Amino acid sequence: MLLIFFAETASQPFPSLHLSPPTAFTRRNGGSRFLHFLSLAESLLGNMNFDDVLVPEDHVSRSYNDTYYIDSQTVLRCHTSAHQAELLRRGYTQFLVTGDVYRRDSIDSTHYPVFHQMEGVRVFSLNDWEASGTDGTSFAADDLKKCLEGLARHLFGAVEMRWVDTYFPFTNPSFELEIFFQEKWLEVLGCGVMEQEILKRSDKENNVAWAFGLGLERLAMVLFDIPDIRLFWSADERFTTQFSKGKLGVKFKSFSKFPPCYKDISFWINDSFTENNLCEVVRGVAGDLVEEVQLIDSFTNKKKGMTSHCYRIAYRSMERSLTDEEINDLQWNVREQVQSKLNVVLR
Repeated sequence: MLLIFFAETASQPFPSLHLSPPTAFTRRNGGSRFLHFLSLAESLLGNMNFDDVLVPEDHVSRSYNDTYYIDSQTVLRCHTSAHQAELLRRGYTQFLVTGDVYRRDSIDSTHYPVFHQMEGVRVFSLNDWEASGTDGTSFAADDLKKCLEGLARHLFGAVEMRWVDTYFPFTNPSFELEIFFQEKWLEVLGCGVMEQEILKRSDKENNVAWAFGLGLERLAMVLFDIPDIRLFWSADERFTTQFSKGKLGVKFKSFSKFPPCYKDISFWINDSFTENNLCEVVRGVAGDLVEEVQLIDSFTNKKKGMTSHCYRIAYRSMERSLTDEEINDLQWNVREQVQSKLNVVLR
């Protein structure tokens, strides 16, 4: 049985955050049968990132708006599931993959263009399930749920749980595990019984397997009351030393709260405009000084056939107060870059 214990966060090519507190919660107790891969390449051919895990050709995750393309054939992986088929073909049958993943996304306290996932896979043979009196799929699903319920109890204590049916391209049936935590239902992870086609392509057509994936930062934010995902990338010792002992039960103690500064930007959009591209431009200028980008107004001029969007940008440093001059310079550069790179008309 897979037991997942507290580990510590990190990333590559950034400082190895999945190897340091507070997000590395993936270490198992004692001698585990699961091999743990921590440094697989983050740049992959598209067939590994999409085709190997049966992502449909028209799936939104394949678009340039959602995924970082290095060139037309190579991407920065957007999930650790991309390594499933590769490791299965190499003969591994019980393994964990932890690493950084990349997605174009919105800007707020829970989203960041790079974050960390842990993938778990376990393969079963006919001998494993034939004595149970159930079929392979049912056997794998039951084992998966028992394993992950144990993980949830270890992390959150004796909480109420529920399983929700869902859809993933690479598992069938597919589930999400939710726990009742702090008076609300919280999604912890996604999982399921691996699609047989993936096993067939890996020369394991007579086997069944389960797989799960979870986001380390999101889970750590809940466990340790961390309010902003940007903190995981901070080198401020007032943050990092709070988790240096690597133990569960620690709650983040805020060391400062600098005020935000809000600036609005309005423009006429074009047919190719997407909010993710706007966020990429803003983050490219302001980096971690941008806290949130939020659409606050939209209207269409029917006579001109044009639509205007107004976005409010919140600037805030996690470590110091920003000066008015800094904010004004950032906003000026944002306006210039938005106009030139997105080909929109500023208002």
